[in-house]
Amino acid sequence: MILRLGKAFLGKSAMPAAALATLMVAAPVGTLQADQPPLSPALQDLWVTLLPPVEAPQRSFTLVRDGVEQSIALEDLSGDVLLVNFWATWCAPCIHEMPSLDQLQADLAEEGLQVVAISVDRGGLSQIEPFFVDLRLDDLAVYLDPKGELARDLDVRGLPSSYLIDRNGQVVGAMQGAYDWAADDAKALIRHYLDQPVRQQEARR
Repeated sequence: MILRLGKAFLGKSAMPAAALATLMVAAPVGTLQADQPPLSPALQDLWVTLLPPVEAPQRSFTLVRDGVEQSIALEDLSGDVLLVNFWATWCAPCIHEMPSLDQLQADLAEEGLQVVAISVDRGGLSQIEPFFVDLRLDDLAVYLDPKGELARDLDVRGLPSSYLIDRNGQVVGAMQGAYDWAADDAKALIRHYLDQPVRQQEARR
């Protein structure tokens, strides 16, 4: 699905009552560009490509490294392609999806992908650590957003929800619902953006 934004729904501060669905209108037939990502039949029913892309929000969230929590923002990860996934331990489809996200991180990290799987569990690290151990999620870093602030900035409506951010810090697409991210069609989608260059900083301002 290709959707065109009437105006950006993301930014440095969340739009208080903005609904993503009310800001997007379908692109007319014949307006698709040659640089659109490859989508399998399965992904065509789920994936939303944003035209134009919009700047990722810069709300801080938490990275846990060696048991120590530290504040981080998506901007700190710029230069890589980011698959930002919101999940929770009480969400059965999320738990089913997590091993494929872990495998995707293992497979594409050297190409410049970072899977940013952010838990919105209110219990924080103590609540999600057992799941990482039980599911053997060895390649995913631990990210937390217990108050759901970044999730609100991205207008997350359900879990799991995934957003793809290119090397220039632009949200280029999104999907609600679980998917097999280790599948070939998911990798083809992500590699489309991995192959795109980083724009010069001057051009981004």
